[in-house]
Amino acid sequence: MRETASKAVTLVTLRINGRAVTVPVGTSVAAALAMTDSFVSRADLSGRPRGPLCGMGVCFECRATIDGVPEVLMCLTPCREDQEVVTDA
Repeated sequence: MRETASKAVTLVTLRINGRAVTVPVGTSVAAALAMTDSFVSRADLSGRPRGPLCGMGVCFECRATIDGVPEVLMCLTPCREDQEVVTDA
């Protein structure tokens, strides 16, 4: 007989464009953005909306300002408690 242990999920709350988002520890900022009603991270030079595409830091479509640092890739950045994310969208 197999015994399963239930693990408590630890959550963190960050702010994306001023909106509080609560996600499990280990979630990328791009995934947290996907949990909101807007999956747009920036606009291109023509003003068209762009969003995370590759999820592995190659396409650079998920750039945002995180904790005051511009051009951070959201797909490679894990969420932290009280993190501030500002997208260009």
